[in-house]
Formats: sequence, structure tokens, C-alpha cells
Amino acid sequence: MPQISRRAFGGLVGGGAVTAVAGTATAAQAAESAERPFAARPGSGSGKRPNFLVILGDDLGWADLSSYGAPHIKTPNLDRLARQGVRFTDAYSGSATCSPTRFSLYTGRYPGRTPGGLAEPIANRTQGLDPNHPTLASLLKKVGYSTALIGKWHCGWLPDYSPTKSGWDEFFGNHGGVLEYFSKLGQLGDYDLYEGDAEYKDLRYYTQVLTERAVEYVSREHGSPWLLNLNFTTPHWPWLAEGDEETGAEIAAKIRAAKTQADISNALNHYDGGSVAKYTEMVESLDAAVGEVLAALRRSGQEENTLVVFASDNGGERWSYLWPLSGEKFVLQEGGIRVPTIVRWPARIDGHQVSHEPLFTPDWTATLLEVAGARPDPAYPLDGTSLAGYLLRGEQLPERDLFWRVRANRALRRGSWKYYQDSAGKDHLYDLGADLREQADLAPDEPELLAELKAAWEKTAATLLPYPS
Repeated sequence: MPQISRRAFGGLVGGGAVTAVAGTATAAQAAESAERPFAARPGSGSGKRPNFLVILGDDLGWADLSSYGAPHIKTPNLDRLARQGVRFTDAYSGSATCSPTRFSLYTGRYPGRTPGGLAEPIANRTQGLDPNHPTLASLLKKVGYSTALIGKWHCGWLPDYSPTKSGWDEFFGNHGGVLEYFSKLGQLGDYDLYEGDAEYKDLRYYTQVLTERAVEYVSREHGSPWLLNLNFTTPHWPWLAEGDEETGAEIAAKIRAAKTQADISNALNHYDGGSVAKYTEMVESLDAAVGEVLAALRRSGQEENTLVVFASDNGGERWSYLWPLSGEKFVLQEGGIRVPTIVRWPARIDGHQVSHEPLFTPDWTATLLEVAGARPDPAYPLDGTSLAGYLLRGEQLPERDLFWRVRANRALRRGSWKYYQDSAGKDHLYDLGADLREQADLAPDEPELLAELKAAWEKTAATLLPYPS
């Protein structure tokens, strides 16, 4: 089978695949038909450095937005954001679980570059992001940005790890990976809502609490450009929407009565709860929250020169709408790492556009640093590629491999081709341009290409830290 260039592949997988997904969704069809292929607008803008608003959903699946094909979930605010900017069809998370992807965003590097990034995900107080490691926030602070993180950190607990120890001026949120939405009891069994390094008591629905704090932040009079990492926990389990205090109280009681860490995890995993309808309610709650924050940004007069990035930290879980992708969170099949991603910057980027360029989380770190005029620390070279030339100057992205490593899987994408090794150690080769669902294994037909991509994966993996035994 002949190889397909990435440029040619874009028209196949981006437009064709998304149209196929949206076949039963009128809203998604309308959004797709209104989009045009991405083209940069060189030379526009005032030259003033933008603010950065980076919003993460938690375990939000690739097709969970109506603009990405969900036939039953209505996300008017995120769909509007996509119409006002660029919707990416081939965007990926840095890993298949929460904390490694956050490491890749905060550092711009593969999670396996740092000891804390080896945890999939972080689950105890001994693991975290080394405060001495440069981050997106610390590097932007050096060039005059104010920095804040609101929401889920999941890169380590106090006393050793915190956003305020890693470059963020302000922190309001939870340190762990999951919490009960009302009591704020988290995965270690204790209360997990903090302002800075001090507990902050608020027993209202967590998405509402984070939204109010984010609205307050973007509404301020800022004397300098700013970075706000806004990390919702929605729609991560437990499956609770606003108004579900009774169910939340039952989960909180199980956490308080837990005798082991496994008991706490079982309570928060909420295996006996949830439904498609409840999940839909949670995603629509996330959409409404984003809408409130964007409305506040508009009222503040900062919308024009604020670069907004919206994405998910990894693929969806048991209630997500992922069709036609295979796999989900925790694995490196497309459903575990391909995520909805939207970018808007009215001063520099036109709306109603769609891009089929493959990219992943560390690319956004490199992009924001370049746009801000900040330099990476040469002792900690980035693994991401800046998209600034592509988005702002009309340059082509360089041909490169996208690389992932987790304990159970390995994956590498080059153009339309994807090398994937499953948990049994079997190697697979897929042409995503023809087979987005990863069902037609071409490894027997393309042994040379398989060997080439496998060797490329192993070359990069050899530069990473080994997993602890």
C-alpha cells in the first residue's frame, strides 16, 4: 500500500471522518458545512502580546461535543467558540490519563522526561512535578505575565508540590485527580479545595465554584498580560450534576467510612452510578460554564486579544460518545488520546475554520511561549513543536512524529500511519486515513514500514526515564 503524505491525509481523515461521525447529527453537519480549511492571516494584529486562557475538560471524549458529532449532547457555547476560531480534527492529548498529560502541558515535554510524569496517574503524596523544573507559567512570568491556575492540578500534593511552587502566582482548586463535587473529599480521602496553600471551604457544586472564580479572574483590571489555566473536573466521575447533592452525600459517606485506599477509589469511581443522560447533563454543564467565562471575557473588553485554547486532558470514559474511534482513556488507541480541540484569537485568527493537522498537547506549550516572546530553558528542551508559524504566518508544519508511551501501550503517528503496540505486546499498523477505527491491521502487509516506525518509537523511548519496577 502506498504511503500518503500528511498534507494529503488531512483532507481524508479530517473532513471525511468528521462528516462520517456527524452523519446523524444535524447540528454537526451544519457546523462542518460552514467551515473552511484553515488559512492563516499573516500580518494582522497590533503586535500586543495576548492573554492566554487554556481550558481543559476532564475525560471529555473526542465526539462529546455537538460540533464533533455527538447526536444527543448540546454544546452551544463550545460550538460558538469553534465557529469563532479553528476546530482541530486531529488533535491529541499528551498521554492517555490525567496527570501525564498535564505534565506535558506544563513542561512542554514528554511525561517520561520527569519522575512525576511516570505515574499514570499520580496517586500519592510522594509523586509530583519538581518545583525546580521550568513550566509554562514560570517561563511566562519571566517575560512579564501574571499567572493563575484554577481547578484541577493533579501534579502532586502539598507540602512538596503545588502550582504556587511551579510558577503560578495564584491557585484555586484541587490538588488530586478526582473529588466528590459537593463535599470536596478527594482521592486521598481528605478535603481537597485550596486557595493558594490553605483550605477553602465551599460545599457548592464544584463546576459552579470554579466558574465563579474564573469569571472573577478574567473580569479584573490586569496591569500585564496573563495566563489562566482553567481546569474543570467535569465530566470526570463521580457522575454528579448540579442538584445531585443526595447522591454526592452517599459517596462522601462511603469515603469517610473507607478503611483502605481501594475503598476510597471504589466510592469515587461510582461504578454503581451514572448514565448516558447524566453524562450528557455533565457535559452540558461544562459547556455552560465555559460560556459564562467567555461572556465575562467579552464584557471585560479583553476578548479580541485573548488566545483561548480548549481541549480535553485525554479521551473519554464509559459514558462518552467516541464513535467511530476505538479505545478510551488509559489506552493509546484513538479513543484514548484523540481529543476535541478549539482555538480562538480574534485579533490574529479568522473564524469558521477547520484544521486537520496532527498535533498534541506539548505543541501548545511551545506555541504559547513563542507567541509571548518567551524562551524555553535550554537545559529542558521542549518536545512540542510551536504552531505559531502555522497559525499566524501561513507556514507549513514540519513533518514530525507524534509519540506516546504508557506502561501498557506504545504508539507513534507519522502522517496517516500509526504504529500501536497493545497490552499483550503485539504490534499493529493502521492507516488512519482509511481506517480511523483502527480495525484493519496492516502490519502483515507493510513489514518494512512497521519496522521503521517501531524503530523510531524505540529511539525516542530510549531517551526517557524508565518506569520504576
